[in-house]
Amino acid sequence: MTAPPLHQEPLPAAPAYGRSTIAEVFTSSAAALGLPGFSNPLDLPPARRVCVVLVDGLGAALLRQRSGHAPFLRQFLDSSRKLGTVFPSTTAAALASLGTGLAPGQHGLVGYDVLDPAQGKVVNMLGGWDAAVQPESWQPHPTVFERVAAEVPVTSVGLARFDGSGLTRAALRGGTYAAGGTPEVRVQAVCKALAASDQGLVYLYLNELDKTGHRSGCASGDWTDRLEDLDRSMRSLAARLPPHTLLLLTADHGMVDVAPAQHVDFAADQTLIDGVAHTGGEPRMLHLYTEPDLTDAGAERLLDSWRRAHGARAWVLTRAEAISAGLFGVVSPEVEPRIGDILVAAREPVAFYDTRRVPASALEVVGQHGSVTRAEREVPLLTLVKPGPGPAQAARR
Repeated sequence: MTAPPLHQEPLPAAPAYGRSTIAEVFTSSAAALGLPGFSNPLDLPPARRVCVVLVDGLGAALLRQRSGHAPFLRQFLDSSRKLGTVFPSTTAAALASLGTGLAPGQHGLVGYDVLDPAQGKVVNMLGGWDAAVQPESWQPHPTVFERVAAEVPVTSVGLARFDGSGLTRAALRGGTYAAGGTPEVRVQAVCKALAASDQGLVYLYLNELDKTGHRSGCASGDWTDRLEDLDRSMRSLAARLPPHTLLLLTADHGMVDVAPAQHVDFAADQTLIDGVAHTGGEPRMLHLYTEPDLTDAGAERLLDSWRRAHGARAWVLTRAEAISAGLFGVVSPEVEPRIGDILVAAREPVAFYDTRRVPASALEVVGQHGSVTRAEREVPLLTLVKPGPGPAQAARR
């Protein structure tokens, strides 16, 4: 498929896999602990303990724009760095890269929901794994937690429902799991885990900001309230760490608000679904899987229809173009058919829906992500506490 683009802006550079993405956070943390077999591309300082806080949905731009509501975190912005999340900029793909140290083209979680070629059906990669899909087989590579846990204690802290979930089994398996229903209880669990051993890796997952952003938008007062809650939690955690602890905060993706007027029901346009067997992904990064017997001419017409209809506000790519651009990193043969034949990545604040497949509630989502805009792909890496010989001290006051 080689249809020319229409009013298409250059595609942003691919994530810097292996150098400065979320995939390097745990591997660099393991290297900081002095464990063999891990590189440290993020140049983290040596530490006896490392705690990584993952704030779902906290994009670098959002944190800077709203930093007045986060006085503790604001202290660290000038010394922070930006990381790139993975492609697509969605939680399943990003957490899988965090947990494995691999790009999506290797770990295989290439979207929110994607085609399972073995079944010929679209399966969810986040909260609703298909009964016929074994997470450990879908993502067979050893996780960072499994590798680290062979040497030192590893603890994951999150909501109870994520203990043993499909995503956890696929990408974050290894070590022990501690559950807490509120951020405050989870912070207590982190402190307990860190104090239990003189060396180890602890992971804290906080999803309240993302959940609120989806429901109310990242420009809402509710989102601001959750940011203020996060700031208080991080201040409390930083003050309670044992010595020789490195405390890092990062995120899996950013977010943009999409108004209802910018919702596109592409199922209403026959030219955009002729030859499409399955749709997957999410509203800001669609996977379109074509019919197996679709002719080359039919595939060209479909690609051309999408570029003519939406090339002015989205990047419309073939699978081959996306792989050639390095968006998924190096792609394994078994992963390639999970990627759509055509990908539609939103550039403007617009969202694309296949209303034949998604429930009406999906159109109620305000804050969204998945594409390659800076707001979605740039995430912060903040060092909140640096390791030292005495009681832990915040990196800056």
